[in-house]
Amino acid sequence: MLTKKRTQNAKMDPIEITYNDEVGFLNDDKRCWKDWIEKLLLLTKTKIGKKNNLEMSINFVNEDRSHEINLKYRDKDRPTDVISFAIEDGEDDLDMAAFADDPDFQEDIGDLFMCPSVIKRHSVEYGTGFDREFGYTVVHGFLHLNGYDHIKPEEAKEMFGIQGKVLEEYGLPLYPDQLDVGRGK
Repeated sequence: MLTKKRTQNAKMDPIEITYNDEVGFLNDDKRCWKDWIEKLLLLTKTKIGKKNNLEMSINFVNEDRSHEINLKYRDKDRPTDVISFAIEDGEDDLDMAAFADDPDFQEDIGDLFMCPSVIKRHSVEYGTGFDREFGYTVVHGFLHLNGYDHIKPEEAKEMFGIQGKVLEEYGLPLYPDQLDVGRGK
């Protein structure tokens, strides 16, 4: 199921998200996950100072598909919660902010592949609850699509600091040490 939705807040800074839901995750009568995700991503976009109109996709996949993608592209022989494929990986030094004044320009930042069953398992393993773990995973993937990483300690501190502030403001607080080191526990 492919769907597109353009989201805007009062400042007119949209994110257009194409959803591909292979597992029926979005078919939830209790919550409109698209609205929930888009509000969270708009908050994250604001926190990182991104002014451009953005375009991305979020693909919900099962564990077999997640495992296959993780093995093929990351050489990791297991399913994972999220895999991000950024369009711009920072190597070209192209400053997208130069296009910020063009109201028709939309930056395609890439694709997320998310596995709800792995996220659910992590929420139990880490004792975080599904909403917090899902929010953590969405923000984490979005930050990767926008050039953030956590390989070096100083990069990790910056990325996890942003992640923690966004989640706390959204009502999904982290453990105290997660602001610097990630998931915690």
